[in-house]
Amino acid sequence: QVQLVESGGGLVQAGGSLSLSCTDSELTFSRYSIAWFRQVPTKEREFIAATNWLDGRTDYADSVKGRFTIARDNARKMVSLQMNSLKPEDTAVYYCAATMSAERFALTVMYDFWGQGTQVTVSS
Repeated sequence: QVQLVESGGGLVQAGGSLSLSCTDSELTFSRYSIAWFRQVPTKEREFIAATNWLDGRTDYADSVKGRFTIARDNARKMVSLQMNSLKPEDTAVYYCAATMSAERFALTVMYDFWGQGTQVTVSS
């Protein structure tokens, strides 16, 4: 049974860095696009970044371009999200998700599997 698991969240000061990981032992990572989303209370889940299974291309939300980097390692069945220059507004629960689609990554309905989330808190 597919169960995406996120790790690496925590508390960091503004300007600091964190690296998140998303893994699953059952999913064939090479056949899935993997994305990161985040959510704060009272707001909709927000697309952050995705890595395309078809050609390896990546896609980022404007709010994180130049600060966050998504990378995949199909052999280890892992996708990471390196987050640099963190800001208090990056505080959220971060989720990874998997889809067989190779496009429209920002749409939550495209995703077949979701993790439980990991909390990231950036203090000012």
